Amino acid sequence: MPFEADLARALDRTADSLEPDLTALLGGAVERGRSRRRRRSARVVAGIGAGVGACAVIAAAAGLVAPGGFPGTRSAASDMEPVALAVPRSAITGDQMVQALELTFPGGRFSQVSGQSNNPADPSGGYVANGELVVDDGQGAAMVGVSAVRLKLPLGDGDGLSCERTPARAKGDTCRLSELPSSAAVPGGAVVMTEQNAAEHPVRADTARRWTVTVTLRSTGAQLQLVEWNSTGGGSGGDVPKPTRTAPPLSEQQAVAALTGAAWAPILGAVG
Repeated sequence: MPFEADLARALDRTADSLEPDLTALLGGAVERGRSRRRRRSARVVAGIGAGVGACAVIAAAAGLVAPGGFPGTRSAASDMEPVALAVPRSAITGDQMVQALELTFPGGRFSQVSGQSNNPADPSGGYVANGELVVDDGQGAAMVGVSAVRLKLPLGDGDGLSCERTPARAKGDTCRLSELPSSAAVPGGAVVMTEQNAAEHPVRADTARRWTVTVTLRSTGAQLQLVEWNSTGGGSGGDVPKPTRTAPPLSEQQAVAALTGAAWAPILGAVG
């Protein structure tokens, strides 16, 4: 029905595209740019939703709520049920997101840089902060984005917390859940969701892919989603540039270490 279709689009985690369109992730800026996100220039956070994790995203990407959409909600991984977001504890600027993202790739050369701030004082402005850019680390340029949100507690089977989705994932796409024990960096522990998705199916030798890593703190609901492409943009089908490299700039282990490290600690603290 028209209304249901409009509602689904409104709740779409913009960055996720990062099926988070990264671009969408980053709020139209990160999937997501991310993220998708919104990031959402529409290019990416889908990818990241589609495709920053998911930065997030801003996945990265792509997966996040587009400004002016329904405050406090975003679509779950199933793209069917809304996931409740809590108000961030402090404001995070787009510049802060971009700075943390650049620190994640020391020595890299950056282009197509964009960011999106959150606004705790004005829910209609969005609860999602995003950062997105193209990084060249000498192995090939790649679109990356991170999104930052805070989920309402107690945590449920929402975005970044469950690999179940409807419709089912395409053949060859993967999703895995793991956990981090409680530590100084992740008090109370964290849930980690790792995804790999092809930009189009069936997959060919020249099909771009996106990798999404989502880290959610159990104690606060603070969530960071990193979306990485092996191309210079997100999206799907003909909208995705051809691969520039075989693997993402960061492995899963490196991504988790980065998102729980010094560069992103202030962001996690501010959002959660």
